[in-house]
Amino acid sequence: MAYREEFSQGGKGAEPVMDRQPAQVLEAAPAAKETGQGSPASGEATPAKPKSRKKPLIMALAGAALLFGGYEGFNWWTEGRFMVSTEDAYVQADITILSAKISGYVSSVAVANNQSVKAGDLIAKIDDGDYRFALQSAKDKLATQDSAIERIGRQIEAGRASVAQAEAQVVSAQAGLERSEGDYGRQQQLARSDYTSRAALENAKAARDQADAGVKSAQAALVAAKANVDVLAAQQNEARRVAAELQTSVEKAQRDLSFTEIRAPADGVIGNKAVEVGTYVQPGARLAALVPLTSVHVDANFKETQLSSLKVGQKVKIEVDAFPDTDIVGTVESVSPASGAVFSLLPPENATGNFTKIVQRVPVRVAVNPEVAQQGLLRPGLSVVVDVDTRTSSEPQKTASAKQ
Repeated sequence: MAYREEFSQGGKGAEPVMDRQPAQVLEAAPAAKETGQGSPASGEATPAKPKSRKKPLIMALAGAALLFGGYEGFNWWTEGRFMVSTEDAYVQADITILSAKISGYVSSVAVANNQSVKAGDLIAKIDDGDYRFALQSAKDKLATQDSAIERIGRQIEAGRASVAQAEAQVVSAQAGLERSEGDYGRQQQLARSDYTSRAALENAKAARDQADAGVKSAQAALVAAKANVDVLAAQQNEARRVAAELQTSVEKAQRDLSFTEIRAPADGVIGNKAVEVGTYVQPGARLAALVPLTSVHVDANFKETQLSSLKVGQKVKIEVDAFPDTDIVGTVESVSPASGAVFSLLPPENATGNFTKIVQRVPVRVAVNPEVAQQGLLRPGLSVVVDVDTRTSSEPQKTASAKQ
């Protein structure tokens, strides 16, 4: 370390003072001794100029940006410009709401939320006591009516026998009339020759008239017997119609009894269960929701400016937010006949007030292969991103698949 001597004006002794040279010069001094640069006496050295590192970094960034831009440009030119995309897309399914058809207390519940069921599986059961009594009452009434029909049938048989009897009486009366007319004719001939009395002639005439009246009476009885048979046949027909009504009542009672068991109409998963044992339900009361995961599809809401490129049957790439590493392929199945705003509860009325043009969206249905749906990856309500490849054929195809 270099020192210098300074003398005070008062002639006092020397005091060593640290030389305040720059640290850079002090550090460079040993190097100067080795290389022969600088003077040891002066203690000064020339500092080395550092190399710039900014230029290579800028060049590297520029090269990376150029490569990235070239890659993206090539990707857009070869594929991106043919893709029509939207993020306004969701997984949907034909969800069935299970409801009660009849009223009563729930006696048992056979499922739980998120449980898979098959078509025909029991979901819940309503107490069926009253409905069994109603069915038995309807069957008893039908049995009584069947007995009445059988009774009328027997009466018809008796009426037909009466008809046969009346026909025989008509024949008998006609025979008596013929005999009486013969007797009366003979009495008239005898009366002309004065071989008979006037009283005998009058008796013969009375017998003839009586026989004629008997024929008419027998004929009337025959008509009455036939009419009685017709009346009985009509009554039987009426009784049969009443029996048909009672049979309908029996079938209705059986149907009501069957409604005490709520069963799954299709395969699916139970969700939003809203019934427990002891709950009193009314017709139309919501019990649970059945979600058929095998029939899921995607509803993508495209802008109206994108519809010109969309055709039925085009290949669709589906990216599910919940499964970012899974690629699902589907097809455009159909396009909605109207925009979503038209089907809203309060559709917009642009004919009144101020008008602001807003781009409308039209729902497009994208079909998914059932094999993909059965994996359980797609569930209603999930958000997806849809990319439609407009280069693919517009004819319907089953090209859906899943790739891990």
